[in-house]
Amino acid sequence: MSKLSLDRILQSQGFGTRKYCRALVEDGEVRIDGVVQTGYKGALETAALTLNVFGEDWQYRERVYIALHKPANFECSRKPSHHPGVLTLLPEQFTWRDVQPVGRLDHDTTGLLLMSDDGPFIHAQSSPKRHIPKIYLAFTEEAVTPALVASLLAGVKLHDEPAPLAALSCVQRGDKLLEIVLEQGKYHQVKRMLAAAGNHCAALHRCAVGGLTLDALGLEPGQWCYLEGAQLDLLASR
Repeated sequence: MSKLSLDRILQSQGFGTRKYCRALVEDGEVRIDGVVQTGYKGALETAALTLNVFGEDWQYRERVYIALHKPANFECSRKPSHHPGVLTLLPEQFTWRDVQPVGRLDHDTTGLLLMSDDGPFIHAQSSPKRHIPKIYLAFTEEAVTPALVASLLAGVKLHDEPAPLAALSCVQRGDKLLEIVLEQGKYHQVKRMLAAAGNHCAALHRCAVGGLTLDALGLEPGQWCYLEGAQLDLLASR
C-alpha cells in the first residue's frame, strides 16, 4: 500500500473523475473514522483505509478480485448488445475503475464468473498455457449414453479447430446431465462439443474454476463477493 491524496484515492476506487471526487469532499460527502473530510490534498495511508461516501462504507482496495454468480440472460461485455451486461449487477464504482470479466460465459450460461481490474491477473487466468480446469454442468437435450461420454473424453473435431478437443473429465450425473471438465476456453466449446458428439446442450452452468467452487462461496444468482488470499490461491489449484 502507499500514501495518496484523498481525491486520488476516491478516483482510484471508482467514484468518478478527479474533479468530481474533489467536489464530493468539498460537499462533505466523505468521512473517515466518522470525521467529515474537508480537504483532499493531504496524503493518506491507504492500508486498512475505510471510506464512508454518501453514508456507505467502502474499503480501499488497490485491485479488486470478484466472484459473481452469473444469472442467465446477462452478457459478459462492457458494451452489451441484446441483454444487460454483468457489470449492472455490481456497484457502479466497478465500472468506473474498469473491472472486466475474466473470459466470458454465453448470455444464457449461468454460474461462476471471475471479474477484476488487475490486467496481469486477467491475462494469467485467461491464458490457455495455465491449463486451469473449469467444471461445467451440461444439461443435454437427449439422454446421455456411454458412447457420448467416450466421444467427449476421446476428443471431437470442430470445424475451425486444427485438432480434436477433448474433455479432461466427463461424468454422467443424471439421465440428461453431464459434469464436464475443460482446460481450454474455446468459443461455445461445451455446446459445440456436445453437438459434434451427437447431442445438444439445453442449459449450461459453470460451477468451479480451478479449486474454487460456487457452492463454497454460497452465492445465489446475481450475488457477488470479493476474493482474497486462500480463495485466489484456489484458482490455480487442480
